Amino acid sequence: MTTDLFSLLQPALAAADTPDIPASRLVPAALVGIAVIVVLITRFKLHPFLGLTLGALTVGAIAGVPMSDVLDSFTKGFGSTAAGVGTLIALGAMFGKLLADSGGADEIVDTIVGRSSTRTLPWAMAGVGAIIGLPMFFEIGLVLLMPVIFLVARRSGLSVIKVGIPALAGLSAMHGLVPPHPGPLVAIDALKANLGITLAYGVLVAIPTIAIAGPLFARVAGRWVDVPAPELYVTDEEAQARVRRPSFGVTLFAVLTPVVLMMAKALADILAAEGNPVRVVLDFLGTPLIALLIAVIVGMFTLGRGAGMGSKELATSLEKSLPPIAGILLIVSAGGGFKQTLVDTGIGTLVADWVRSSGLSVLLLAWIVAVLIRLATGSATVATVTASGILAPLASGMSTSEVSLLVLAIGAGSVFFSHVNDAGFWLVKEYFGLSVGQTIKSWSLMETLLSVSGLVFVLLLGLVV
Repeated sequence: MTTDLFSLLQPALAAADTPDIPASRLVPAALVGIAVIVVLITRFKLHPFLGLTLGALTVGAIAGVPMSDVLDSFTKGFGSTAAGVGTLIALGAMFGKLLADSGGADEIVDTIVGRSSTRTLPWAMAGVGAIIGLPMFFEIGLVLLMPVIFLVARRSGLSVIKVGIPALAGLSAMHGLVPPHPGPLVAIDALKANLGITLAYGVLVAIPTIAIAGPLFARVAGRWVDVPAPELYVTDEEAQARVRRPSFGVTLFAVLTPVVLMMAKALADILAAEGNPVRVVLDFLGTPLIALLIAVIVGMFTLGRGAGMGSKELATSLEKSLPPIAGILLIVSAGGGFKQTLVDTGIGTLVADWVRSSGLSVLLLAWIVAVLIRLATGSATVATVTASGILAPLASGMSTSEVSLLVLAIGAGSVFFSHVNDAGFWLVKEYFGLSVGQTIKSWSLMETLLSVSGLVFVLLLGLVV
């Protein structure tokens, strides 16, 4: 495979403007660098932060770039990514913790599920997963929804698969396709995509994708894997003791605040003339940092105060939201450093030149690259980070809408076929009480269907925008 790819890239190699680096070294450098990342993470169980760092150094060493220049590229990419994306991830984590600790997430779940019949319950659970997944990381949303999934399954008499798969589809789709999750944010930053437009397109793609991979697939998966809900475990005593919690309307308002602000900015940029007072205001309020900052402040008053939380409780909730995301921030930032190393060596430009002359669909190629890295590393975030770095040079010649679709194609590929090297695989297996085979027939296939459906809808959307 390596030889074939190298021969395909020969025209681009010859045309590359890399006078100080032999062109024949650039492609092997990229391939070996990615292989180092994959092997270190999968074979030696090294933390992705270290794997990405060593992978960047490997790329520079094989390409013949002085190590001082490699370090400069890596630190520049690390710093810019941490500054641009790290603050957004931190604010998103704060809001998610407020949503959980205030009981707002429980209010959303109880309201939607309480108004559903047995027939519509899987669809309601998909909606719950999507709404909860909008501001929360996948793992947090999964842990939060587990007691609800078990309780709903026991009360309705349905298999935990028929109830749980739709909720997990909602969570996973939002994780892979919709900002402010780390993966989409990194891709947006690396490809210089418009966040508001990407958010709008991501929601458009996510809705039908969740329907197919969630409630519809759950009907089939429920026949293959028919297991009752495990005994419902006791929730946190402090959460049980909390009597007050914000209303459904107030909670939904808080959750949708950053989404509305960012989408309003995107619409204003399209519909309003530059310098228009409304556009100026929305450009400020809809900036991701400001939108999420406003969401956290709104959440403190609507969610926190609505649940009767005092100043000390609010401060504790916000403080506890940050330590769990330290690893994510390091991985994402190291991914930015790896991306910058690829860009500065000229490897990304070679790939871009080859893609432009190959006739392949850029969106399909982006999906395939993300799929391969996802299968090898088990990490959706690492897949998104690495694929974005490889494909970043392509974005410079694409329209705003096309760049947003490129982000979504990478995001769809990043969730393909979760298996034994993915932490999410084991979370689902242990929580649901499944065997490895049952987990593959339910969770893994759901992720695959989610990925393929997402790609299909991205390609369809690309025909009309």
